[in-house]
Amino acid sequence: MQHFYSLLAGLLLASSGLQAQVPATRPAPLSLPHDGAASCVRAHTQTGQRGPATTVRHRQKMDRYDVKYYKLDIALENNSRNVRGNVRMVASSLVQPLDSVAFELYQTFTIDSVVVNGRRSPGLRRAGSDVTAALPQSVPASTQFSTVVYYRGTAPNGNTAAIGNALNTQSSVRINGVSYPYNVTWSLSEPFSAHEWWPCKQVLTDKADSLDVWVTTTSTNKVGSNGVLERVTPLAGGKSRYEWKHRAKPIDYYLVSVAVAPYVEYVNYANPVGGPRIPIVNYVYNQTALNFFQTEIDRTPGFIEHFSSLVGLYPFASEKYGHSMAPIGGGMEHQTMTTQDGFNFTLTAHELFHQWFGDNVTCASWEDIWLNESFASYGEYLALTRFATPSDAIQWLDDAQFYAKNRYVSGQWVPAPGGSLRVPDTTNVGRIFDYNLSYKKGATVVHMLRYLLNDDTKFFRALRTYQSTYSGRTARTRDLQAVFEAEAGRSLQYFFDQWYRGQGYPTFNVRWNQVGQNFYLRTTETVSMPSVTPFFDTDVSYTLEFTDGTTQVVRLRQGQPVSSFVVPVSKTVAFVDVDVDNWLLKGTGTIVRDNLLILGTEAAARASRLTVYPNPCRETLRLQDLTSRATAEVTDATGRVLLRQAVEPLRAQLDTRGLAAGLYHLRLTSASGAVSLARFVRE
Repeated sequence: MQHFYSLLAGLLLASSGLQAQVPATRPAPLSLPHDGAASCVRAHTQTGQRGPATTVRHRQKMDRYDVKYYKLDIALENNSRNVRGNVRMVASSLVQPLDSVAFELYQTFTIDSVVVNGRRSPGLRRAGSDVTAALPQSVPASTQFSTVVYYRGTAPNGNTAAIGNALNTQSSVRINGVSYPYNVTWSLSEPFSAHEWWPCKQVLTDKADSLDVWVTTTSTNKVGSNGVLERVTPLAGGKSRYEWKHRAKPIDYYLVSVAVAPYVEYVNYANPVGGPRIPIVNYVYNQTALNFFQTEIDRTPGFIEHFSSLVGLYPFASEKYGHSMAPIGGGMEHQTMTTQDGFNFTLTAHELFHQWFGDNVTCASWEDIWLNESFASYGEYLALTRFATPSDAIQWLDDAQFYAKNRYVSGQWVPAPGGSLRVPDTTNVGRIFDYNLSYKKGATVVHMLRYLLNDDTKFFRALRTYQSTYSGRTARTRDLQAVFEAEAGRSLQYFFDQWYRGQGYPTFNVRWNQVGQNFYLRTTETVSMPSVTPFFDTDVSYTLEFTDGTTQVVRLRQGQPVSSFVVPVSKTVAFVDVDVDNWLLKGTGTIVRDNLLILGTEAAARASRLTVYPNPCRETLRLQDLTSRATAEVTDATGRVLLRQAVEPLRAQLDTRGLAAGLYHLRLTSASGAVSLARFVRE
């Protein structure tokens, strides 16, 4: 889905999906990278800038019943935000009898009546968008009841952060950068705006078991919605009623959708292994749009087949998948029929993967939106690795890390060391759909979970288990954590503390040496947000490149800020690199050969020793018997370089006034490469 930034004209209208990858020069927010996550961000934030409308008290009243079924029977046109009709809700009372039924509907709509179990409500109480209808007869506990709300009005559309655009209409669209007159009306309710066009209960954890959407419109229009189109019923006055029926899985309120326009229909099919043939019903603006986008639309069957092989059969295979075009500035993953303003590789992949992560299994709280958006973003990468080139996938990972660590501020990209995946303020739409955190950092965390298991069989089995366990339901981060712990065979609390609740990322500074057949490595980890997450416990992969051109990868655990290792090797190491495959979200560290790095061996005693005085020193440390120009490097106990200074034989001394009192290591390297060591104390 989408959220924050303005859409540049034609942003998603590239004929080649791979043209939609991030350019070499990092774009500003007004031209977010052309990937599926950025497009998802645009659509979401443009339509939901204000927070939830309901009060805590009203939410408590809605929590007294469980929704089973919705039927929308409304009239819409492609050139108006006017809505007229009724919505039927079948629900079950829970542990208490009900003397009223509570729901949400935007305050400017007129409610003509509310009928409960066939009897009209004797009275309504409205406070803003909160509606409470008194019951003509009490509903006992644990009893199913039916409520029908008859209403009419115009959906709000102030194009301001105070209102948002849950139901919108537009009189022109752009295709291949050209504007065409065209009337289209569409919905986009995430996260808090479904009540702006139909009466409902906006609670994530209460999915409706089934849904019908009937829309009456002018017969020249088509209506896209959820599920299967059961029939189109001709009506008087040049009208037709589109009757959509959704039974495959439960559905959350914000995934109910409509799109109304004189569409051209184009159907292609996916044939996943072990599943039925799945129709992909595409409602595109016109033949011009179909001609322009058909190549990209035709990627969808392969994406469905690939994702089904990785994480389980497409969840709604008994019905359909599809797209309804609308100028929403990106895409929105409406269940079984995504709304998109155009088609490119990563946008189509992102919104499709949402059908598993977000639709089939939905976050139970906006606090855990990463369970929807991070995985949908990672779906882009999974599609790239299968259908694009290796360099496209590599570029995607590099860009994900960049955006996870940087933000665009005052005309330039600057480091952004903080921010957690967990959303602390679930009323803040911008924070929920934060591109850098919920999408990009989240995608890198999914990738790190894959690295943590170090076994793709286990990783994808974990995703399939998560899908099957919570299918048609909602889940929290702790639920995903339990699934991955079962595959890992150990607690992963440390990982989720670091990467979900924590902030920042590590940087690895590496020193290495080789003596004979022993390779010595010392890695010092620093972090970007030490006040929040002082250390990241993680495996790190090191690539050793030998003088004969061959390589060896060693995977070592960074279990403490300074970790030292000895690795046996049979060849001469020429170069060392850290995490070359970009598994880890990390800063840019240093890699230095240190000829004096010898860990736990007798060879340390053979190192050249340097005499220094006075020791302890105060302001100046003198070096004895220096015969040639050299470079002095002072490090502390953790290996951090605190002082680097050139010294001459005629002035063989160091200025130590910038050092705090303590014990230090001095490394002196001559022009010929000879190294001498000393330790000293500064008072």
